[in-house]
Amino acid sequence: MTLHDDATLVLKAYVPEDEADGQAELRRGYLDHLAQHDDGMWKACGAGHLTASALVIDPERGKVLLTLHRKLRMWLQMGGHCEEQDATLEAAALREATEESGITGLTLLPGGPVRLDRHPIPPPCTWHLDVQYAALAPPGAAERISEESLELRWFGYADVPGVADASVVRLLEATRSRL
Repeated sequence: MTLHDDATLVLKAYVPEDEADGQAELRRGYLDHLAQHDDGMWKACGAGHLTASALVIDPERGKVLLTLHRKLRMWLQMGGHCEEQDATLEAAALREATEESGITGLTLLPGGPVRLDRHPIPPPCTWHLDVQYAALAPPGAAERISEESLELRWFGYADVPGVADASVVRLLEATRSRL
């Protein structure tokens, strides 16, 4: 099975918790994109491409780990482009979260993706079709900054709206509803 096939299956199985927030429409759009673009998983797809991300969360401490993204200069969840070695979207999200947080032993929250988020990106690409997961940090997790980040910082749930954009806030809310 290819990563494209896996993504199609994951999206077909994805059932948004709240139909009113546009998640069902995004799901259809992602599936249409994959049906129209054999290269829809890859950065080279000029019409946009799927990405995988994960919000690193420590529910016992009531905190999330965000990265101050080097290029965008925004506090975001860990994530990025799928790579050839990624067998599944889950594997891509977990790889990205581990690489960018430096935390070993992360585990994805069961139940598949938490949310979808489509956002424009600078040329030559046009769109990131992000499939968002949540990753649970193991007890005593120690983060380590990567070259993609300016900073890593743990934020209390209540502090996230003051530092991150609405997409991250919605991801945190959806993640907390699953805990």
